[in-house]
Amino acid sequence: MIRIISLSNPRIAQAFVDYMATLGVQLQVKHDGQEVQLWLEDESQLEKVERELNLFLKDPLHARYQAASWHTGSTQANLQYERYSYWQRIRSQAGPLTMTVMVICILVYILQQIYGDQTVMEWLAWPADRSQYSELWRWFTPAFLHFSILHILFNLMWWWYLGGPVEKRLGSGKLFTIALISALLSGWGQSLFSGIYFGGLSGVVYALMGYVWLTGELKPERQLSLPRGLMVFAIAWLALGYFNVMGLAIANAAHVFGLAVGLIMAFCDTRTPRKKSS
Repeated sequence: MIRIISLSNPRIAQAFVDYMATLGVQLQVKHDGQEVQLWLEDESQLEKVERELNLFLKDPLHARYQAASWHTGSTQANLQYERYSYWQRIRSQAGPLTMTVMVICILVYILQQIYGDQTVMEWLAWPADRSQYSELWRWFTPAFLHFSILHILFNLMWWWYLGGPVEKRLGSGKLFTIALISALLSGWGQSLFSGIYFGGLSGVVYALMGYVWLTGELKPERQLSLPRGLMVFAIAWLALGYFNVMGLAIANAAHVFGLAVGLIMAFCDTRTPRKKSS
């Protein structure tokens, strides 16, 4: 049996199940907390299901899905979808570690607005000299520092988009390992070029980009993927950073080190056989 997708809205999930039933494909519904999982027993129909799922996700409110629910008798009245909740969507695609990091970044950003960037950096910045080497948090906490609303929104969006699926598919331990190693090495790389005054989650984000993309290319059965177009955009953005486009101060070294860490970790992980979940 193959898991097809997890959805946060049970009515939308049922609509797809009903539609596939009209095409002669039976899907099973399993509830996992606030999510609804759809499973396919007949693996020979996987290609057909994936093709229809791509169309469904583009327009789940299309009349053909409502008609399918009427046809299969799943509704006793007009099919009404639950009101869309952005908060529910965020939580449904993010595990506890993903959410915790987002909350920490937001709290640190609030502290920066209250006390000023300089003061908060004195608490959390990369070690300035040997006297601060024993303050172990400093090797990782620069990742929580952000210096504009655009900066933090951009990083948290990518962290949620990439980190959430990694945590859901591979577990909190794997996401923690990627984040910890990439925060340390991307911070070290950036410190070599700009000193201790830098911050942001982008080194970790680039590590996740590399990890998710290469894992999807080498082990698609792990259900992690980053569209090649987005990966090209990420590389282009990295390259533009070296030319100071639009006058943005970009932590280029952190991006390069982070991306390298993610690619190396993905290559190592995909070389090691992983147990399939039953």
